[in-house]
Amino acid sequence: MNKKWIVAAVIAVLLIVVLASSVYTVEENQYACRVQFSKIVETTDQAGLHFKIPFVDTVKYFSKATTLYDIPPSEVLTSDKQNMTVDCYVLWKIEDPLKFYQTLGSTVVAEERLNALTYNELKTVMGTLAQADIINMEDGAKRNEIYDGIAETVNNQAKTYGITVEDVKIKQFDLPDSNLNAVYSRMISERNQIAEMHTAKGNQDATMIRSEVDKKVNIMISNANATAAALVAEGEAEYMKLLADAYNTADKKDFYEFTLALDALKASLNGDEKTVILDANSELAKILMGASE
Repeated sequence: MNKKWIVAAVIAVLLIVVLASSVYTVEENQYACRVQFSKIVETTDQAGLHFKIPFVDTVKYFSKATTLYDIPPSEVLTSDKQNMTVDCYVLWKIEDPLKFYQTLGSTVVAEERLNALTYNELKTVMGTLAQADIINMEDGAKRNEIYDGIAETVNNQAKTYGITVEDVKIKQFDLPDSNLNAVYSRMISERNQIAEMHTAKGNQDATMIRSEVDKKVNIMISNANATAAALVAEGEAEYMKLLADAYNTADKKDFYEFTLALDALKASLNGDEKTVILDANSELAKILMGASE
């Protein structure tokens, strides 16, 4: 009786093991490849429970999700024979798991192949651009056009491995330490030349503006002086006319000369000395002597 139970238990265990070995599960984001003696006999991306031959078939799983591969920085040569270090990444995914398994077999090998494909294309494209153009590339549309061209070429080559390359992006361009300082010095020199050019242009414009302003000021002063001289001459002419009108008779003339003599005498008596010596023949002496008489 005990032997029967033991045999039944062994058979039950074997059945459980066989049953467990004959099924496998596939998740939503997976490809499953059923391999028989190192050869794929079936591939599926349908999520759920699937059957296989126990102890004969094995299952290889590959992700359906897009993977980011950060390519190690590498040096490329520009069209003017200057070295630059490029740092980029690749977005890729498995499109054909059968072809992927047959040609590459693993993600590690796939990334090695993508590294080589991307580097070769980068080297080709960067070889058509001068270093100065790459450093000063400010047009985003042109930069995206270069990225799209690289991604398209790498994708066409990667299709032979069952891979789809969705995007290739350059994160950063760096200069090797050997010529970094030289490039910085050249950039500083170029910026200084531009600054000097703008300064010279500004000084030239300022000189022209000052000359124009000085010219206008001189013209205004000259016109003002001419106007003032004309006014003075007009005033003097009017003054002389008034004098002529005021002293147009002998009596008026004598009175005018008398007032002028008094003004002269008054001007000479502006100090402490009040004595005046006059020639007896002078008009002022005659006037004063006549007044005393």
